[in-house]
Amino acid sequence: MLAVVGTLAVFGGIVAVTQISSAQDRRTYTRTASASCLQPSPGATSPTGQGSTTRTWQNGRWVRNHWGDGQMSVAECQAVKAGGGAAAGPPTVACPDVKGKLPQVPDQARNEVDRNLALLDAQIAEANRRLAADGGRNGQDFINSTILRPLADKRKATLNRIATAIGRVAQRPQGLDQLAQCALADAGQNAGGNTGGQNGGGQNGGQNDNGGQNGGQTDNGGQNGGNNNGGDNGNGLGVLAKDCTNSKLQPHDGFQNGNRCVSTAFGEVGAAANNPSLLITQFPNQVNRNQPFTLRVTTKNLVRDRFLAAGQGGYYLESSLLNDQGLVRGHFHTACRMLNDTRQPPSPQDVPAFFVATEDGRGGAQPDDVQIQIPGLPQSGLAQCAVWAGDGSHRIPMMERANQTPAFDVVRIEVN
Repeated sequence: MLAVVGTLAVFGGIVAVTQISSAQDRRTYTRTASASCLQPSPGATSPTGQGSTTRTWQNGRWVRNHWGDGQMSVAECQAVKAGGGAAAGPPTVACPDVKGKLPQVPDQARNEVDRNLALLDAQIAEANRRLAADGGRNGQDFINSTILRPLADKRKATLNRIATAIGRVAQRPQGLDQLAQCALADAGQNAGGNTGGQNGGGQNGGQNDNGGQNGGQTDNGGQNGGNNNGGDNGNGLGVLAKDCTNSKLQPHDGFQNGNRCVSTAFGEVGAAANNPSLLITQFPNQVNRNQPFTLRVTTKNLVRDRFLAAGQGGYYLESSLLNDQGLVRGHFHTACRMLNDTRQPPSPQDVPAFFVATEDGRGGAQPDDVQIQIPGLPQSGLAQCAVWAGDGSHRIPMMERANQTPAFDVVRIEVN
């Protein structure tokens, strides 16, 4: 149990302090027009530089990855300063992955398949150039008729050539034409709808700005204060505090700052059999520096449909919630950091080389896979890659019993 607590403390430290400076910068420049936009910490934004939220097509659905728990890139920050709102940026298309869906490509077909895979990339790049030039100004109907539908037709023809090339020397792959349809990447839409709309404006904004949770509960202190100061709730355990009534620290405001007191209620905890669990079910033992690689994460009893961007004041803000089946609503995090010493714990305040929070509206009582694409680690040595579940406001979900193992997993990967 001490080892588990220590592990959670280390990873909790990562979550708590990752992008603290970025969170403070964001809070300043969204409220103060003269503030400058600073570079986020390593791993805080997408490797493509296109927004704090990216999408990949996996197993028939879009998977949303929130880089740095929703931190802003410099470009997004500047757009916010210029426009006074959330930055959507130029629209881009997101298409299903083709290469990962192909069977083993015979050597006789390799060159032709590679040429057509490169052509698929070129088609996406051309569509993005058209979107940057005029798609954002002419509306969804224009985008559908002049960009997305022609792109789907081109992709379908290219996918057919790939299937034919393989079919000449091996069994022809089936179903590739289902990968032809593309959609607009929802970096801007998600920021408005997911974090700015329901989460930020409705639930978060009301609690945070109006003081219903952080202010009212802290200052009320009637019943809670009585239990806190003497009653012990009848357990006789000498409880020191149950809320922030007598704390000397200022109230936590939903941003990633320490030396604060969090008044948000813990919320709902499920039955033991329904508590979240996850595992890294596929990973490489070693990679080269800057070599992209994939982790397969399998979750169970975690409904991945709640994400309140920590960089926008959603940290420790919302109580834990269960769905109608008694399963935790939230998401999960993935982080990789380099270990300089395997005999001493690493410094908890250091930012990881890679960090992303994943929410895709899927998950449930049955095991469910998600692929995490890591763009590469720039430093040689031993990497520690960890995954852990989070509720809507990034806490590791509660469990019914104290002797249950929390929903986390860790692997070590050699970087050459």
